[in-house]
Amino acid sequence: MKLKIKLMAMIVLVFNMSLFAQDGYVLSGTVLDGANMPIPGVNVLVANSTTGTATDFDGIFQLKVKRGDVLKFSYIGYVTQSISITDQQTISVVMAEDASQLEEVVVVGYGSQKKSDITGAVSSVKSEDLNAFPLANAEQALQGRAAGVVVQSNNGGEPGAPISIKVRGNTSIGANSGPLIVVDGFVGATMPQANDIESMEVLKDASATAIYGSRGSGGVVLVTTKKGKNGRLSVEVNTSYSSQSTANRLDLLNADEFAAYQQSFRTYEQGTANTDWQDEIYQTGSTANHQFSFSGGSENINFYASANYFKQDGIIVNSDFEKLTFLSNVDAQVTEKLKLGMNIYGSRGTKNGVLTQSTGDTANGGGDDVISLAFRFTPDRGIYNTDGTFTQNSVGDGIENPWAVANELINETKSDNFRTNLYANYDILKNLSFKTTFGYSTLNETVGQFKPQTFKLSIGYASLDNKRTTNLLSENYLTYNAEIGKGNLTLLAGYSYQKQNTVYFGALTQELLSDDFLFYNLAAGQLQTRRVESYFSEWEIQSQFGRLNYDFDDKYLLTATVRRDGASNFAENEKYAIFPSGALGWKISNEEFLKGSKTVSNLKLRASYGVTGNQAISPYQSLSQLSITPSTDVNTDPSVSVAQEANPDLKWESSYQTNLGLDLGLFSNRISLSLDYYNIDTKDLLLETAVLPAYSGAVDLEVYSNVGEINNKGFEISLSTKNIYTDNFSWTTDFNWAANRNKAVKLNNGDIIDGAAPSYFSSGKDTYILREGEAIGLFWGHDYQGVYQGGSVPEGTALKESYNQAGDPLFVDVNSDGVINADDLKTIGDPNQDFTFGVTNNFSYKNLDLNIFFQGAVGGEILNLTNVQLYNGDSNALTDIQNAWTPTNTETNIPSAKIRDREISSRFVEDGSYVRLKNIALGYNFPSDVVEKLGLDNLRLTLSGQNLLTFTKYSGLDPEVSYFGGGGGSTGSGNVVQGHDFGNYPTVKSVNFSLNLKF
Repeated sequence: MKLKIKLMAMIVLVFNMSLFAQDGYVLSGTVLDGANMPIPGVNVLVANSTTGTATDFDGIFQLKVKRGDVLKFSYIGYVTQSISITDQQTISVVMAEDASQLEEVVVVGYGSQKKSDITGAVSSVKSEDLNAFPLANAEQALQGRAAGVVVQSNNGGEPGAPISIKVRGNTSIGANSGPLIVVDGFVGATMPQANDIESMEVLKDASATAIYGSRGSGGVVLVTTKKGKNGRLSVEVNTSYSSQSTANRLDLLNADEFAAYQQSFRTYEQGTANTDWQDEIYQTGSTANHQFSFSGGSENINFYASANYFKQDGIIVNSDFEKLTFLSNVDAQVTEKLKLGMNIYGSRGTKNGVLTQSTGDTANGGGDDVISLAFRFTPDRGIYNTDGTFTQNSVGDGIENPWAVANELINETKSDNFRTNLYANYDILKNLSFKTTFGYSTLNETVGQFKPQTFKLSIGYASLDNKRTTNLLSENYLTYNAEIGKGNLTLLAGYSYQKQNTVYFGALTQELLSDDFLFYNLAAGQLQTRRVESYFSEWEIQSQFGRLNYDFDDKYLLTATVRRDGASNFAENEKYAIFPSGALGWKISNEEFLKGSKTVSNLKLRASYGVTGNQAISPYQSLSQLSITPSTDVNTDPSVSVAQEANPDLKWESSYQTNLGLDLGLFSNRISLSLDYYNIDTKDLLLETAVLPAYSGAVDLEVYSNVGEINNKGFEISLSTKNIYTDNFSWTTDFNWAANRNKAVKLNNGDIIDGAAPSYFSSGKDTYILREGEAIGLFWGHDYQGVYQGGSVPEGTALKESYNQAGDPLFVDVNSDGVINADDLKTIGDPNQDFTFGVTNNFSYKNLDLNIFFQGAVGGEILNLTNVQLYNGDSNALTDIQNAWTPTNTETNIPSAKIRDREISSRFVEDGSYVRLKNIALGYNFPSDVVEKLGLDNLRLTLSGQNLLTFTKYSGLDPEVSYFGGGGGSTGSGNVVQGHDFGNYPTVKSVNFSLNLKF
């Protein structure tokens, strides 16, 4: 009987095991590294299937398997392992480091290299740094994180403001000197959202950038977006919300103080109100950012797709920005030799802006700028008069009411951006592959502006402008890899063609029949005020390029690059140019005398020299151009005149770059140091300059020409340290420091002096100079020497024009003629920073982590044009004006209170040094048991703050200034106009809460 029972039990057990093997079961496992530390994110895939998962934060996974399955464990930097399933209920896998994969792979032009094999100057920013805190623009993540890269908003904290990037200083004065943006191989692409970016590399020297030839003089930013991975479908949700406020305000006079100030030097009747105009235009702002992505794949195909919604309500009323983006990447291994891929990006943005950064080019005293109006407008006036109309300024220029300008004007920009890039990669032979790409992008931008008829000082108007830009890119190149003895050779050769065209249409009208139409019915305006304009422009670039990389014995490195570019922008005989470069590297740490060193784990010397170019000017600049003056009345005819002379000799700017670098790793790379010294000579500078009229009746003609040479040289330091690294606690530090010095070496036509002050300050107010042997963009004005106390004038100084009484300002008398006029102007300051730096500390303790990021600059003076206005006597003023000179208050540096001209002098030049707590973030990853109960792979919460503290002596709103003013628009997007401050949108400080979910 007992024997029968045992036999029956065995039969049941075998039967159940058979069913168990057929139906499968849930296997649990842990994946560890050689130090028994869990590895999160390891892909666990059932071979020959799409079934898979990934390990969680604690290296744990669960997966349904059956007997006979083979599990593949793969992770970057580790050897892929395969384990056969018998009847295990749990398994523990120890991943072995793959020496061939441990080296960080860095994306370079038309390929990638191990970081240890790089011979050029390249800075990398990883995905975790890009997403350390919420960003409206991914470009902002470079600020303070890459040595030699200066990042700045073109208008403070304005929602949707464009970002300016400068790599190793300004390499031009009249052409755009920003870097070339390349996204997934598409040259000149729009930067995607930070959450979609896997890595970002900045190519800085000629060895790295010469492969892009005519477009590499300003550096190259290479962006690689996220791709799908083998395994089960992964879903990620990122959401954040922040509250924002002004980082700073000016201390202005209230109504009583203002009236007393005005009455101290003239008759003035105080108004009945007490309005803080800053309160009227500022509000609490906010940002919301929501991203959803999913990815996955099998052995032959993978995909990644995401959608992102961003909304920012600015800290100035009626300013906001809304953007919806999507991105999709698909890669398919069609056959053993053929791989296909597709990248699609699209966005729709809507920006509602208020007028800031006034050029002053208006008939009402420059009164078109909300920020400067709020500073200037008298505080003893309310928003409305008793009859319901808007109040006007009670002193000085007639300027519009700041509340009305902020609330009544409409400035709406809608932009649609679409880009697609297709590629095919075919392995012709074992070591030879061919890649072809085709890209298409289009940007459609519509700007509508409206000013109602309710303003007293100017006529209402409506305008609508539309610009459509399309871009075609085709690139084809061969890559050959071979082992030659102890060496590895890589050859690259290719052809590139790119074409862009722009179609523009704009219309404007004034004196509308009704304000209800806004800018959607321009026919409602007076016939004689209607204006229509349009244009078409097109440019092409075709190129041939090649590169050789040779690594001998893993010790000696050689890189040689050449590119030949032809661009339609230049004159017939100067369209083509050749841009070569060469670089050498020596891995000293691989020499026998250092091999096995416990101290030096990496030591490499780098040296490079090459030529890059700049063709970033508008099309047709070498040709003569005509201008149409439209009819101003129904019965008048339009006229045609010469607008630009031809320049048959116009050619490329060329930058000749030398770079010397050293990479050092100590104690198993717990300390990593990179040092770089560079010298850049940019010749044949492009600049639009006035010429003598060569045509009858033509005056004020300008033409682009090659005007001279400038030099940039500098030093960069990047340092990373792993200070503490234990089971539960770690602390790492990343530090970078960069110094750049520039000067104008040669100017064919002598000094270039121009002004960027608002035009209403007074015509002829020059503010900057370019002079041979001097730094670029030095401030130009009178040298202030304090307050005149009466009696004899101190030696070497003089008084200006009719301001010759005690309490008036003294200036240096440059030519010693006893009179202060234009002959006494001189350099009064330098906006170029001595050095910039950034330092990031990352701490982690179990599931908590803390990120602290400081960024700053030392040196770099600021011309405070806001103070030029506020100490002028014909507007509101800073409270410091109460310390102005009087017969009983002579120990002061502030001249007596009166109305004077708006002087550009050293009195308003200030130190712009600053240190800023850019970000502090505290994050928490929920434990795996809690996450599993919620059905998630990961759950993370983060609380962060941005721009919470700024340490500076600058008296203005913010030391990161970017005003280009009345003249700045013609100087290459701020290449020369630097350090000017007037009417900028304020920088914001914010507190942010974010949530990350992974399924």
